[in-house]
Amino acid sequence: QDYTWEDHGYSLINRLYPDVGQLLDEKFQVVYNLTYNTIAMHCGVDTSVLRRAIWNYVHCVFGIRYDDYDYGEVNQLLERNLKVYIKTVACYPERTTRQIYAQFWRHFKHSEKVHINLLLLEARMQAALLYAL
Repeated sequence: QDYTWEDHGYSLINRLYPDVGQLLDEKFQVVYNLTYNTIAMHCGVDTSVLRRAIWNYVHCVFGIRYDDYDYGEVNQLLERNLKVYIKTVACYPERTTRQIYAQFWRHFKHSEKVHINLLLLEARMQAALLYAL
């Protein structure tokens, strides 16, 4: 059976710790919806598909998969170096190096790379909470 943050995790954590679910949900939503609507040198871009692919890839790395998501998007949108970086930061943060950071998205701004870090760390936290709950 699917066990998602929206359907189960949020309500369960609110029963255990009142108001914490709302705070966590707001935190996840702020990071998930954060965008400049730019990618590298292109402005006015809808980045929601990319953000969703990153979020779902992190969950996939931790064994959480959603039946209603096409994981083909992950392979189309996330280059190999980005996948390696995401998996390293999410699973083995102590192995993260400047070289791994520099290898993905070479033409992108550091602020965009920082946003990737925020996305993957919040997705990791949500995945850990789903397992714990």
